[in-house]
Amino acid sequence: MPDASSTSSRDRDAAGRARNARPRDELGRPLPRQASGIPGASEEALPPAEALSTAQQLLHDGRPFHAHEVLEAAWKAAPAGERDLWQGLAQVAVGLTHALRGNSRGAVALLRRGADKLTGYPAHGPHDVDVAGVRRSCAELAARIEASGAGALRPRDADIRLRVNDDRGR
Repeated sequence: MPDASSTSSRDRDAAGRARNARPRDELGRPLPRQASGIPGASEEALPPAEALSTAQQLLHDGRPFHAHEVLEAAWKAAPAGERDLWQGLAQVAVGLTHALRGNSRGAVALLRRGADKLTGYPAHGPHDVDVAGVRRSCAELAARIEASGAGALRPRDADIRLRVNDDRGR
């Protein structure tokens, strides 16, 4: 059995929560500790408008893994009535991450699971979330992945529009 000094332990914050300080690439894959990677997203919850704006920019930049981190923090801090909304958006971002990493099965499963989490919200959801548009984009991308594989997707395909009044994205 290896001793504790030879094993890699997870980084922890002052409260003892696991934090991964390893550098990551644009799709969130861990890199060696000495490598220079892409700056990560804040693990602290942002106000809803800022979280959506930040996540949208990250999607636009082809970084859905980092968008997921922003949306996950918002989900964990959200009031009970909005948790499914934020969880669904975080799952969509993970689905997009799987797609860009070439994992067709994971991409389709997470895109559909995320879209399903949004079904309890109106088409124009809380915080201007384009629930109908996100669900439509998920269905289109899942069908495209099933037909052609995740390898057919490019980072621009992950730039789905999260908010009704955002002219970026699909």
